[in-house]
Amino acid sequence: MSLYCFPRYNRHMRCDLHVHTRHSGMCTMPVLRRLCRESYNDPLAVYEKLKSAGMDLVTITDHDSIDAVEPLRSRPDFFLSEEVTCTLPSGTELHIGVYDITERDHIELQRRRRDFDSLFAWLIDSSLFFSANHVFSSLTGRRTLEDFALFEHAFPAIETRNGHMPARNNRAAAMLADRAARVEVGGSDAHAMASVGCAWTAVPGARNRLEYFDGLRHGRGRVRGETGGWYKLTREVLAIGCGMVRDDPRTLPIAALAFLVPVITLGNYVAENIFVHYWLARYLRSDPGRSCFTRIDEVRA
Repeated sequence: MSLYCFPRYNRHMRCDLHVHTRHSGMCTMPVLRRLCRESYNDPLAVYEKLKSAGMDLVTITDHDSIDAVEPLRSRPDFFLSEEVTCTLPSGTELHIGVYDITERDHIELQRRRRDFDSLFAWLIDSSLFFSANHVFSSLTGRRTLEDFALFEHAFPAIETRNGHMPARNNRAAAMLADRAARVEVGGSDAHAMASVGCAWTAVPGARNRLEYFDGLRHGRGRVRGETGGWYKLTREVLAIGCGMVRDDPRTLPIAALAFLVPVITLGNYVAENIFVHYWLARYLRSDPGRSCFTRIDEVRA
């Protein structure tokens, strides 16, 4: 792997640590899982968009896939990552961002992802840097208090700036990271091109990939960029629908239902707010005496 150095190292080195391409697989919604992909982004187009957005390093975090690596392997500023869908000991699901991996790591991560103890052992034994993503979101289903204890103690990093999560969800994640003294990371979570590079993680003074990750491990990372909301989610879903039709014109009758998308995404936005309100309250009540740097009224705002 290249140790490509950047000449301007007296500023923050930036990388969007959460971005998807067409290799993220099929949509998980029951009706669409055979027809629509999670993303239709081309890996090379994502790379070019990230560079134009000012990213010094580039990675792709597709769902349980590293197939996007081939067209980008020769780029000196690219490193391999993925977003692993794992099963926690409580039986709930979580997306874990695992960064700067090898192809052997990918094979082992996929083999172990339904056994958290085995997965965690590989992550630690291989000295991989990893994060718990969108922890206050209903995206992967239900949560338990046991999950939040695991986020605090097992994960070196928490995603606290997700470009498609509402601001309140991101602030709640930042509160958890503060209370547990975890590293904070961020990324766009872009599934469509318009959002690529809208959020990122910066490390001041880093000159190459190794220094970037050393800075992250030592807590010098800074999350920057946009949060999400109803409008951005609606735009993203409509863009994915357009990609579906371009990829397979036979899906045009389904796309005709696009007028329902704003209503569906509004329902999702409301559900996300209810979810974070409920689980933040339960999380705080589980250990009320612990201090944090993020004010509670900032999260509730």
